[in-house]
Amino acid sequence: MATADQIKMLIQSHFDKNDERFKTIVLQLAAYEAKKGHKAFARDIRNIIEKSQSNTSNNIVSLNKDANELIHATLSEERLSNLVVSIDIKKRIERIINEFVHQEKLKKYGLSNRRKILLAGPPGTGKTLTSKVLAGELHLPFCTIMMDKMITKYMGETSVKLRQIFETIKEVQAVYLFDEFDAIGTKRGSDNDVGEMRRVLNSFLQFLEQDDSTSLIIAATNHHQLLDQALFRRFDDVLYYKLPDDDQIKRLILNRLGTFKTKDLDLDRLVQTSIQLSHAEISKACDDALKEAILTDSQFVTTELLEEMIQERCDVYQGSED
Repeated sequence: MATADQIKMLIQSHFDKNDERFKTIVLQLAAYEAKKGHKAFARDIRNIIEKSQSNTSNNIVSLNKDANELIHATLSEERLSNLVVSIDIKKRIERIINEFVHQEKLKKYGLSNRRKILLAGPPGTGKTLTSKVLAGELHLPFCTIMMDKMITKYMGETSVKLRQIFETIKEVQAVYLFDEFDAIGTKRGSDNDVGEMRRVLNSFLQFLEQDDSTSLIIAATNHHQLLDQALFRRFDDVLYYKLPDDDQIKRLILNRLGTFKTKDLDLDRLVQTSIQLSHAEISKACDDALKEAILTDSQFVTTELLEEMIQERCDVYQGSED
């Protein structure tokens, strides 16, 4: 049977609407039951999860025909509890959510809520997850702009597509993410600047400034130093993300492992091993360790196992620099 801690975590994940955590704990229960010899029961639990995943795989939001070619729309179930960031970043995300929820109250005083947000920082530090969290918390569709389909080599065509996107932003209230935004936001007059991209950037600045929709518009970049300075004043808020510090690494590991963490898990040792990794890489290492534990019918992830998985992630970067 499930342990008291597992039952508490199942209940908590349900009320947090954290479906991914709920599924992880259920899979841990299946592994626990398999370890005790209850193979059929464990198999039934896994089958329920697999059926649930197949039923939710088509969680797609339909837009108009033109927009569907440029925007990938889904429903997000991510919550703020899933995001491990600095206290300052978390407070500012909470402020965006609070202002959105109480936007009518602000309008009575001639004020508007933060809607146009720029997220900057190294890859894997939580920028895309933040966008999904905002969509999940506000119960809005999560729409990713497909930059590769928007940017074309034909003069004027990209600006036309950009206009279509902003028309959709006004028609369909959602969270819209322009990922890898430096593709169009690079400084005008830079060495690699071309006339067409300069016109695209000018169009974007114009559309962004004129936008009076109720949607959230988020631009994310790994290279904020490349962005044109005119962009920054067009956004209501700019959030800078960094690699996780010691405390965030520990929270990431504990949150990800759930009931599979051991009481004698050496977090300080694991922090030293993963100090140069991003939030996403640490999470993937934890997932790798969880899968290994589940497949070997182990009840816990040991320090040694997780350290091995973290080291594999570190080796990827060391190999790419050779």
